[in-house]
Amino acid sequence: MNISKRTLVKGLLGAAALVAGLGAAGASYAQDVTLLWVQAMKDHPVHRLMQAGFLDKCKELGYTCEVVGDPSATNWDIPATLPLAEAALSRTKFNAVGVYGPDPAIYSYITKLAKEGLPVVTWHVLPPEGTVDGLKAAAAQDIAAAGTNAAIAIGDKLGGKGTVALTQGASNDTENAMSDAFRKTIADKYPDIKVLETQMEGFEPSAAEGKAIAILQGNPDVNAAFGTTGNSIQTWSGAARKAGRDVVIIGMDYIRQNLDLVKSGAAYGIVAQPLYEESAKVAELLGALAKGETVSYMNVLPSKVITAADLDPYYKMLDSAGQ
Repeated sequence: MNISKRTLVKGLLGAAALVAGLGAAGASYAQDVTLLWVQAMKDHPVHRLMQAGFLDKCKELGYTCEVVGDPSATNWDIPATLPLAEAALSRTKFNAVGVYGPDPAIYSYITKLAKEGLPVVTWHVLPPEGTVDGLKAAAAQDIAAAGTNAAIAIGDKLGGKGTVALTQGASNDTENAMSDAFRKTIADKYPDIKVLETQMEGFEPSAAEGKAIAILQGNPDVNAAFGTTGNSIQTWSGAARKAGRDVVIIGMDYIRQNLDLVKSGAAYGIVAQPLYEESAKVAELLGALAKGETVSYMNVLPSKVITAADLDPYYKMLDSAGQ
């Protein structure tokens, strides 16, 4: 067969164009990222702030993202959350999944998703690499450092003397580690400060406040309180007001209600867990994994104690998140 030089060149150019077009289509497909976020107790205000960081970053990166979880602000319900996640997975082809992992009861679900070929990232906790089968990455604060920073802030404010009440929302890996670090730091640095036995305040606001009032009534020497959950500042400021007590209060999370309490002087400070920031990082990590990229397993973000002079940047962050 005789093929002219012009015909051969034209054919080669056409083939090159076809390959380039397929490459461009492949690149476009690689950018088509759809992510699922799974979080029990979805409507808790702290959890909504996490979701804002995730969704804002998704929007910035051009990803399609969905949030599912049991629609409660007070009831931690993994059994009610997982069917919602499965329903979402059955109707939409997701490339990767974020699973909120402070409760080891969720670890088996992470493993299940991984076995189905979905990259999984968790946040707000840092399980050591290899301890959760299938988990690709984690983004969170240094949990122990958060407890340490709170202890130093309270110890300095009290001048090294006093009695501190310590409460948690529930017993879990995150809050337990924070409380342990708080207690150890006080013992090491402020030996004249006594820390009461840890009490579980729960997540229902009125019940939590009632427990805090009972602690104050039963311990007239308490002059400070640290709570490791997002509602703790509201719990303790309400209890101190009703009990007529002056209490140095530090809690977690820069949701607007908590910032307002610090601004008003009803509470002393907040451990500014990087809730928005770590959740935005989850969107980045999941997107990278969805595109077949390699990511670092440990992604640690700082958290410091903020007081009334430090609030403006956090109000701006909430404004940008529409909260």
